[in-house]
Formats: sequence, structure tokens, C-alpha cells
Amino acid sequence: MEAQQNGTARVNGAARPAETPEQRSDPEGGQFSFSAEPSLEQIRRLQAEFTEERDWSQFHQPRNLLMALVGEVGEVAELFQWRGEVSEGLPGWSDSDREKVAQELSDVCIYLVELAEKCRVDLPQAVLRKMELNRRKYPASKVHGSAKKYTEYTD
Repeated sequence: MEAQQNGTARVNGAARPAETPEQRSDPEGGQFSFSAEPSLEQIRRLQAEFTEERDWSQFHQPRNLLMALVGEVGEVAELFQWRGEVSEGLPGWSDSDREKVAQELSDVCIYLVELAEKCRVDLPQAVLRKMELNRRKYPASKVHGSAKKYTEYTD
């Protein structure tokens, strides 16, 4: 995946129109899905290239990346602050506000992927391991419909 310009994404050298979230979900509010590309590995490569071109690796060490990540999460939180409960799909939000959310979540993703790279964590594999651990800690038959922490459940 190469950079996106003028609403066109370049994947493996070929230009194609960039998809919007609305193109990947049912207009009636059905199931949402991410686009197939870019993968986390492609995002990692794009960010590594971006950082290298600017000689920023000296500034992109784990602690710095973590602090930047926390700051970006704060910027996402600021967009939701004072809005009360927000339903899935952000109904009633303007296109401009939705784009702000997309931009800030993108920053969070970029910093998370780069932090994982610097910590030598294969993030997709770590996610799979963590999800398996969570399945064991929170068996559906025991926790269905409850928000208790796993330590609060009895056998």
C-alpha cells in the first residue's frame, strides 16, 4: 500500500479509489468491516519509510512513541467529551466530526503499530494470543451479558 492522494489509494503500485466506511457497511446500519488493505504490515512499512525519509528514528523510540500514543488517545477522547453516550456509527455527527475521529484514530493506529515494531511485538500474533487468553478468562457460558472482571466470577 502506498500513500493515498486525491481519494485514490495505491496498493502494490496500482491506483484504486479509496473506500469510505459507508462503502463497507450496510447503509441501514448493518455489519461494518475494515477494508482488506492496508494490512498492519503494510502500515508498518509505510510508517517506517515515512520516519526514515525524515530522519526521525532518533525521536521514535519506545518511550517517545508511547507518550505520543497516549496524547493521540487523549485527542480521540476530546472529540467524545461532553457528548453523552454515543451510539455505534456516530449517528447525528457531521461529516467533519467523523473525519476528525478518523484522523485521530489513524494517529493512534500509526503510533501503536510503530511502538509494536520498536518493541519487536508481532501485533497480529499477539492479538490472537490475547484473544485466546480472554476466551479462557471470560467463557461465554459464564459471563454472558455481564461486565464483571474475571476475578469476580466463581466456578
